[in-house]
Amino acid sequence: MTPRGGALLLLALGMLACGLSLGGRIFYLFALFLALMWGYALLSLLLTKARLRVSCRVSPDRALRGDAASLRVEASRRGFLPVGMLTVTVTLGDTRADYALALPLQKTAALSLDLPVRHVGLLSAGVSRAVISDQLGLFRTPARVKAQPPLLVLPRAFEVAPLRFLAEDEGRNLQNRTTEDLSSPEDTRAYRQGDALKRIHWKLSARKRALIVRKFETPAPPDTLILLDCSVPPAQDQEAAAALRDTLCESALSVAARQAGEAPVRVPFYGAQAGEYLSDSSGNTDALAELLALQPFSASLDFANILALELRRMRRTGATVIITPRLTPGIVEGVRHIRRMGPSARVYYVTHTPEAPADRPFIAQLQQSLVEVCYVRPA
Repeated sequence: MTPRGGALLLLALGMLACGLSLGGRIFYLFALFLALMWGYALLSLLLTKARLRVSCRVSPDRALRGDAASLRVEASRRGFLPVGMLTVTVTLGDTRADYALALPLQKTAALSLDLPVRHVGLLSAGVSRAVISDQLGLFRTPARVKAQPPLLVLPRAFEVAPLRFLAEDEGRNLQNRTTEDLSSPEDTRAYRQGDALKRIHWKLSARKRALIVRKFETPAPPDTLILLDCSVPPAQDQEAAAALRDTLCESALSVAARQAGEAPVRVPFYGAQAGEYLSDSSGNTDALAELLALQPFSASLDFANILALELRRMRRTGATVIITPRLTPGIVEGVRHIRRMGPSARVYYVTHTPEAPADRPFIAQLQQSLVEVCYVRPA
Protein backbone atom coordinates (compact mmCIF):
# COMPACT_ATOMS: atom_id res chain seq x y z
CA MET A 1 0.00 0.00 0.00
CA THR A 2 1.25 3.44 -0.90
CA PRO A 3 0.91 6.53 1.34
CA ARG A 4 -1.97 7.64 -0.87
CA GLY A 5 -3.75 4.32 -0.27
CA GLY A 6 -3.22 4.62 3.47
CA ALA A 7 -4.58 8.17 3.46
CA LEU A 8 -7.64 7.06 1.49
CA LEU A 9 -8.33 4.24 3.94
CA LEU A 10 -8.04 6.59 6.93
CA LEU A 11 -10.36 9.04 5.23
CA ALA A 12 -12.94 6.31 4.63
CA LEU A 13 -12.74 5.24 8.26
CA GLY A 14 -13.07 8.89 9.32
CA MET A 15 -16.22 9.29 7.22
CA LEU A 16 -17.63 6.12 8.73
CA ALA A 17 -16.88 7.40 12.23
CA CYS A 18 -18.58 10.71 11.40
CA GLY A 19 -21.63 8.89 10.12
CA LEU A 20 -21.87 6.77 13.24
CA SER A 21 -21.43 9.71 15.57
CA LEU A 22 -23.54 12.33 13.75
CA GLY A 23 -26.02 10.07 12.01
CA GLY A 24 -25.67 11.84 8.65
CA ARG A 25 -26.28 9.61 5.61
CA ILE A 26 -23.95 11.71 3.46
CA PHE A 27 -21.03 10.51 5.55
CA TYR A 28 -22.01 6.88 4.93
CA LEU A 29 -22.19 7.61 1.21
CA PHE A 30 -18.72 9.13 1.16
CA ALA A 31 -17.33 6.26 3.23
CA LEU A 32 -18.87 3.70 0.85
CA PHE A 33 -17.54 5.53 -2.19
CA LEU A 34 -13.99 5.67 -0.78
CA ALA A 35 -14.16 2.01 0.26
CA LEU A 36 -15.25 1.03 -3.27
CA MET A 37 -12.32 2.96 -4.74
CA TRP A 38 -9.94 1.28 -2.31
CA GLY A 39 -11.35 -2.20 -3.00
CA TYR A 40 -11.38 -1.72 -6.79
CA ALA A 41 -7.73 -0.67 -6.79
CA LEU A 42 -6.76 -3.69 -4.68
CA LEU A 43 -8.81 -6.16 -6.74
CA SER A 44 -7.47 -4.93 -10.09
CA LEU A 45 -3.90 -5.14 -8.82
CA LEU A 46 -4.28 -8.67 -7.43
CA LEU A 47 -5.90 -9.96 -10.63
CA THR A 48 -3.19 -8.36 -12.75
CA LYS A 49 -0.41 -9.82 -10.63
CA ALA A 50 -1.89 -13.31 -10.92
CA ARG A 51 -2.10 -13.14 -14.73
CA LEU A 52 0.97 -11.04 -15.52
CA ARG A 53 3.99 -12.55 -17.31
CA VAL A 54 7.20 -10.50 -17.48
CA SER A 55 10.11 -11.85 -19.52
CA CYS A 56 13.34 -10.42 -20.84
CA ARG A 57 15.84 -11.67 -23.39
CA VAL A 58 19.40 -10.54 -24.09
CA SER A 59 20.56 -11.09 -27.64
CA PRO A 60 23.17 -12.30 -28.24
CA ASP A 61 24.16 -14.01 -25.00
CA ARG A 62 27.84 -13.48 -25.92
CA ALA A 63 29.41 -10.32 -27.27
CA LEU A 64 32.85 -8.92 -27.93
CA ARG A 65 34.04 -6.05 -25.82
CA GLY A 66 33.00 -2.78 -27.41
CA ASP A 67 29.94 -4.22 -29.14
CA ALA A 68 26.33 -3.73 -28.07
CA ALA A 69 23.79 -6.27 -26.90
CA SER A 70 20.05 -5.91 -27.30
CA LEU A 71 17.65 -6.31 -24.37
CA ARG A 72 13.95 -6.86 -25.00
CA VAL A 73 11.45 -6.78 -22.14
CA GLU A 74 7.92 -8.08 -22.71
CA ALA A 75 4.96 -7.91 -20.34
CA SER A 76 1.62 -9.57 -21.13
CA ARG A 77 -1.50 -10.10 -19.04
CA ARG A 78 -4.98 -11.51 -19.31
CA GLY A 79 -7.75 -9.61 -17.58
CA PHE A 80 -10.65 -7.19 -17.95
CA LEU A 81 -9.79 -4.55 -15.33
CA PRO A 82 -7.48 -1.68 -16.27
CA VAL A 83 -4.33 -1.22 -14.24
CA GLY A 84 -1.59 1.36 -13.91
CA MET A 85 2.05 1.25 -14.94
CA LEU A 86 4.65 -1.50 -14.73
CA THR A 87 8.01 -0.15 -13.58
CA VAL A 88 11.02 -2.34 -14.47
CA THR A 89 14.58 -1.91 -13.22
CA VAL A 90 17.08 -2.83 -15.94
CA THR A 91 20.60 -3.73 -14.77
CA LEU A 92 23.85 -4.14 -16.65
CA GLY A 93 26.60 -4.98 -14.20
CA ASP A 94 26.57 -2.20 -11.61
CA THR A 95 24.45 0.18 -13.74
CA ARG A 96 20.71 0.43 -13.11
CA ALA A 97 17.91 2.34 -14.81
CA ASP A 98 14.13 2.42 -14.30
CA TYR A 99 11.61 2.30 -17.16
CA ALA A 100 7.80 2.52 -17.10
CA LEU A 101 5.56 0.33 -19.29
CA ALA A 102 1.83 0.73 -19.83
CA LEU A 103 -0.15 -2.51 -19.56
CA PRO A 104 -3.00 -2.46 -22.13
CA LEU A 105 -5.81 -5.00 -21.93
CA GLN A 106 -5.15 -8.31 -23.73
CA LYS A 107 -1.98 -6.94 -25.36
CA THR A 108 1.76 -7.28 -24.90
CA ALA A 109 3.85 -4.30 -23.87
CA ALA A 110 7.45 -4.38 -25.08
CA LEU A 111 10.61 -2.41 -24.39
CA SER A 112 13.81 -2.68 -26.47
CA LEU A 113 17.14 -1.30 -25.30
CA ASP A 114 20.71 -1.31 -26.58
CA LEU A 115 23.18 -2.29 -23.88
CA PRO A 116 26.79 -1.23 -24.50
CA VAL A 117 29.31 -3.75 -23.15
CA ARG A 118 32.48 -1.99 -22.08
CA HIS A 119 34.42 -4.58 -20.08
CA VAL A 120 35.33 -8.25 -20.37
CA GLY A 121 33.64 -10.62 -17.96
CA LEU A 122 30.37 -12.13 -16.87
CA LEU A 123 27.81 -9.33 -16.56
CA SER A 124 24.34 -9.59 -15.09
CA ALA A 125 21.98 -8.09 -17.67
CA GLY A 126 18.21 -8.03 -17.57
CA VAL A 127 15.30 -7.00 -15.37
CA SER A 128 16.20 -7.24 -11.72
CA ARG A 129 12.90 -5.87 -10.35
CA ALA A 130 9.39 -5.23 -11.63
CA VAL A 131 6.66 -3.35 -9.73
CA ILE A 132 2.97 -2.97 -10.67
CA SER A 133 0.77 -0.09 -9.54
CA ASP A 134 -2.95 0.45 -9.92
CA GLN A 135 -4.51 3.34 -11.82
CA LEU A 136 -5.22 5.35 -8.70
CA GLY A 137 -1.74 4.88 -7.25
CA LEU A 138 -3.05 3.32 -4.04
CA PHE A 139 -1.11 0.04 -4.17
CA ARG A 140 2.18 -1.25 -5.49
CA THR A 141 3.33 -4.86 -5.58
CA PRO A 142 6.34 -6.67 -7.09
CA ALA A 143 5.87 -8.93 -10.10
CA ARG A 144 7.74 -12.13 -10.83
CA VAL A 145 10.43 -11.95 -13.50
CA LYS A 146 12.02 -15.00 -15.03
CA ALA A 147 15.73 -15.15 -14.17
CA GLN A 148 18.07 -14.53 -17.09
CA PRO A 149 21.54 -15.99 -17.67
CA PRO A 150 24.35 -13.44 -17.44
CA LEU A 151 25.89 -11.84 -20.50
CA LEU A 152 29.36 -13.14 -21.35
CA VAL A 153 31.61 -10.40 -22.74
CA LEU A 154 34.60 -11.84 -24.60
CA PRO A 155 37.97 -10.15 -25.18
CA ARG A 156 38.81 -8.76 -28.60
CA ALA A 157 42.12 -9.83 -30.17
CA PHE A 158 44.55 -7.38 -31.80
CA GLU A 159 47.63 -7.76 -33.98
CA VAL A 160 50.88 -8.77 -32.29
CA ALA A 161 54.33 -9.57 -33.63
CA PRO A 162 55.15 -13.28 -34.03
CA LEU A 163 57.26 -14.89 -31.35
CA ARG A 164 60.85 -15.78 -32.16
CA PHE A 165 62.23 -19.21 -31.36
CA LEU A 166 65.91 -19.12 -30.57
CA ALA A 167 68.45 -20.79 -32.85
CA GLU A 168 69.18 -23.52 -30.34
CA ASP A 169 65.47 -24.32 -30.06
CA GLU A 170 63.79 -26.78 -32.38
CA GLY A 171 61.13 -24.28 -33.44
CA ARG A 172 58.78 -24.97 -36.30
CA ASN A 173 61.46 -26.82 -38.24
CA LEU A 174 61.30 -29.67 -35.74
CA GLN A 175 58.27 -31.11 -37.47
CA ASN A 176 60.24 -31.54 -40.69
CA ARG A 177 63.31 -33.10 -39.13
CA THR A 178 63.88 -36.85 -39.05
CA THR A 179 65.67 -36.97 -35.72
CA GLU A 180 64.01 -39.22 -33.19
CA ASP A 181 63.97 -39.51 -29.45
CA LEU A 182 66.27 -42.46 -28.75
CA SER A 183 64.95 -42.75 -25.21
CA SER A 184 61.39 -43.55 -26.35
CA PRO A 185 61.14 -46.69 -28.53
CA GLU A 186 57.78 -46.83 -30.23
CA ASP A 187 57.78 -49.79 -32.63
CA THR A 188 59.96 -51.91 -34.91
CA ARG A 189 60.35 -52.08 -38.67
CA ALA A 190 62.47 -53.74 -41.32
CA TYR A 191 66.02 -52.58 -41.83
CA ARG A 192 66.55 -49.96 -44.55
CA GLN A 193 69.80 -48.95 -46.16
CA GLY A 194 71.45 -46.22 -44.12
CA ASP A 195 69.97 -47.13 -40.72
CA ALA A 196 72.45 -46.88 -37.86
CA LEU A 197 73.69 -50.16 -36.43
CA LYS A 198 72.79 -49.10 -32.87
CA ARG A 199 69.13 -49.19 -33.85
CA ILE A 200 69.16 -52.86 -34.81
CA HIS A 201 67.18 -55.10 -32.48
CA TRP A 202 69.63 -58.04 -32.45
CA LYS A 203 67.49 -60.52 -30.48
CA LEU A 204 64.41 -59.94 -32.65
CA SER A 205 66.55 -60.02 -35.81
CA ALA A 206 68.02 -63.41 -34.82
CA ARG A 207 64.55 -64.78 -34.14
CA LYS A 208 63.11 -63.62 -37.47
CA ARG A 209 66.33 -64.20 -39.44
CA ALA A 210 66.11 -60.66 -40.85
CA LEU A 211 67.45 -57.31 -39.72
CA ILE A 212 64.88 -55.47 -37.58
CA VAL A 213 65.48 -51.94 -36.28
CA ARG A 214 63.83 -50.03 -33.49
CA LYS A 215 61.52 -47.18 -34.41
CA PHE A 216 61.51 -44.22 -32.04
CA GLU A 217 59.06 -41.42 -31.35
CA THR A 218 59.52 -38.05 -33.01
CA PRO A 219 59.56 -35.35 -30.33
CA ALA A 220 56.65 -32.96 -30.37
CA PRO A 221 57.38 -29.34 -31.27
CA PRO A 222 58.06 -27.05 -28.31
CA ASP A 223 55.16 -25.21 -26.70
CA THR A 224 54.40 -21.52 -26.58
CA LEU A 225 53.78 -20.89 -22.90
CA ILE A 226 51.67 -17.87 -21.91
CA LEU A 227 51.85 -16.92 -18.23
CA LEU A 228 49.10 -14.50 -17.24
CA ASP A 229 49.09 -12.59 -13.97
CA CYS A 230 45.58 -13.33 -12.58
CA SER A 231 46.02 -11.43 -9.32
CA VAL A 232 44.07 -8.29 -8.45
CA PRO A 233 45.09 -5.51 -10.90
CA PRO A 234 46.86 -2.58 -9.24
CA ALA A 235 44.51 0.36 -9.80
CA GLN A 236 43.12 3.24 -7.79
CA ASP A 237 39.50 2.88 -8.88
CA GLN A 238 37.19 0.23 -10.27
CA GLU A 239 37.15 1.62 -13.81
CA ALA A 240 40.95 1.57 -14.12
CA ALA A 241 41.05 -1.98 -12.70
CA ALA A 242 38.49 -3.13 -15.28
CA ALA A 243 40.52 -1.54 -18.09
CA LEU A 244 43.65 -3.37 -16.92
CA ARG A 245 41.73 -6.63 -16.77
CA ASP A 246 40.42 -6.13 -20.32
CA THR A 247 43.90 -5.50 -21.68
CA LEU A 248 45.40 -8.49 -19.86
CA CYS A 249 42.78 -10.80 -21.37
CA GLU A 250 43.09 -9.35 -24.86
CA SER A 251 46.89 -9.53 -24.81
CA ALA A 252 46.80 -13.22 -23.87
CA LEU A 253 44.18 -13.96 -26.54
CA SER A 254 46.11 -12.07 -29.22
CA VAL A 255 49.35 -13.95 -28.58
CA ALA A 256 47.56 -17.29 -28.51
CA ALA A 257 45.71 -16.55 -31.75
CA ARG A 258 48.99 -15.57 -33.43
CA GLN A 259 50.81 -18.73 -32.34
CA ALA A 260 48.01 -21.31 -32.37
CA GLY A 261 48.52 -22.31 -36.00
CA GLU A 262 52.30 -22.64 -35.69
CA ALA A 263 53.01 -24.31 -32.34
CA PRO A 264 51.08 -25.73 -29.38
CA VAL A 265 49.96 -23.00 -26.99
CA ARG A 266 49.53 -23.56 -23.25
CA VAL A 267 47.93 -21.06 -20.89
CA PRO A 268 47.80 -22.14 -17.22
CA PHE A 269 45.43 -20.34 -14.88
CA TYR A 270 45.99 -19.99 -11.15
CA GLY A 271 43.61 -18.70 -8.52
CA ALA A 272 39.87 -19.01 -7.99
CA GLN A 273 39.25 -20.25 -11.57
CA ALA A 274 42.17 -22.66 -11.91
CA GLY A 275 42.75 -24.71 -15.05
CA GLU A 276 44.83 -24.88 -18.21
CA TYR A 277 44.18 -24.20 -21.87
CA LEU A 278 45.91 -26.21 -24.60
CA SER A 279 45.33 -25.24 -28.21
CA ASP A 280 44.08 -27.86 -30.64
CA SER A 281 45.30 -28.55 -34.16
CA SER A 282 42.69 -26.25 -35.73
CA GLY A 283 44.10 -23.15 -34.05
CA ASN A 284 40.67 -22.09 -32.75
CA THR A 285 40.95 -19.89 -29.65
CA ASP A 286 37.24 -19.53 -28.80
CA ALA A 287 37.65 -21.74 -25.73
CA LEU A 288 40.52 -19.56 -24.50
CA ALA A 289 38.44 -16.39 -24.96
CA GLU A 290 35.71 -17.90 -22.79
CA LEU A 291 38.20 -18.97 -20.10
CA LEU A 292 39.70 -15.49 -20.02
CA ALA A 293 36.28 -13.87 -19.71
CA LEU A 294 35.44 -16.11 -16.76
CA GLN A 295 38.62 -15.32 -14.85
CA PRO A 296 37.77 -13.28 -11.73
CA PHE A 297 41.30 -11.81 -11.38
CA SER A 298 41.07 -12.05 -7.62
CA ALA A 299 43.97 -14.40 -6.87
CA SER A 300 46.09 -13.61 -3.86
CA LEU A 301 49.04 -15.67 -5.12
CA ASP A 302 52.35 -13.96 -5.76
CA PHE A 303 53.02 -14.00 -9.51
CA ALA A 304 56.75 -14.41 -8.83
CA ASN A 305 55.99 -17.77 -7.17
CA ILE A 306 53.98 -18.84 -10.21
CA LEU A 307 56.93 -18.02 -12.48
CA ALA A 308 59.17 -20.18 -10.29
CA LEU A 309 56.61 -22.99 -10.37
CA GLU A 310 56.45 -22.93 -14.18
CA LEU A 311 60.19 -23.50 -14.55
CA ARG A 312 59.48 -27.22 -14.79
CA ARG A 313 57.99 -26.68 -18.27
CA MET A 314 60.99 -24.93 -19.76
CA ARG A 315 62.54 -28.08 -21.27
CA ARG A 316 59.67 -28.42 -23.73
CA THR A 317 58.97 -24.70 -24.15
CA GLY A 318 60.25 -22.81 -27.16
CA ALA A 319 58.92 -19.35 -26.30
CA THR A 320 57.47 -17.88 -23.11
CA VAL A 321 55.16 -14.88 -22.89
CA ILE A 322 54.67 -13.16 -19.53
CA ILE A 323 51.70 -10.78 -19.25
CA THR A 324 51.53 -8.73 -16.07
CA PRO A 325 50.35 -5.29 -14.87
CA ARG A 326 53.16 -4.96 -12.31
CA LEU A 327 56.95 -5.21 -12.18
CA THR A 328 58.57 -6.26 -8.92
CA PRO A 329 62.04 -7.57 -8.11
CA GLY A 330 60.62 -11.09 -7.71
CA ILE A 331 58.82 -11.01 -11.07
CA VAL A 332 61.86 -9.61 -12.88
CA GLU A 333 64.14 -12.26 -11.38
CA GLY A 334 61.63 -14.98 -12.30
CA VAL A 335 61.54 -13.82 -15.94
CA ARG A 336 65.35 -13.69 -16.09
CA HIS A 337 65.52 -17.20 -14.69
CA ILE A 338 63.11 -18.41 -17.37
CA ARG A 339 65.29 -16.83 -20.04
CA ARG A 340 68.39 -18.52 -18.62
CA MET A 341 66.62 -21.87 -18.91
CA GLY A 342 66.73 -21.59 -22.71
CA PRO A 343 63.43 -20.42 -24.28
CA SER A 344 62.96 -16.94 -25.65
CA ALA A 345 60.97 -14.62 -23.42
CA ARG A 346 58.69 -11.68 -24.10
CA VAL A 347 57.05 -9.53 -21.44
CA TYR A 348 53.84 -7.62 -22.09
CA TYR A 349 53.76 -4.92 -19.44
CA VAL A 350 50.19 -3.63 -19.13
CA THR A 351 50.24 -0.22 -17.47
CA HIS A 352 48.63 3.21 -17.57
CA THR A 353 52.04 4.85 -16.98
CA PRO A 354 54.62 3.30 -19.32
CA GLU A 355 57.15 6.08 -18.63
CA ALA A 356 57.15 5.70 -14.85
CA PRO A 357 60.71 6.24 -13.51
CA ALA A 358 60.26 3.46 -10.93
CA ASP A 359 59.95 0.86 -13.71
CA ARG A 360 63.08 1.83 -15.66
CA PRO A 361 65.55 -0.24 -13.59
CA PHE A 362 63.37 -3.33 -14.00
CA ILE A 363 63.07 -2.80 -17.76
CA ALA A 364 66.84 -2.39 -18.02
CA GLN A 365 67.44 -5.65 -16.15
CA LEU A 366 65.08 -7.53 -18.45
CA GLN A 367 66.64 -6.10 -21.60
CA GLN A 368 70.13 -6.94 -20.35
CA SER A 369 68.97 -10.56 -20.08
CA LEU A 370 67.79 -10.47 -23.73
CA VAL A 371 64.12 -10.38 -22.73
CA GLU A 372 61.83 -8.55 -25.16
CA VAL A 373 59.64 -5.98 -23.36
CA CYS A 374 56.41 -4.64 -24.92
CA TYR A 375 54.28 -1.90 -23.37
CA VAL A 376 50.50 -2.23 -23.62
CA ARG A 377 48.43 0.72 -22.49
CA PRO A 378 44.77 0.02 -21.60
CA ALA A 379 42.26 1.67 -23.92
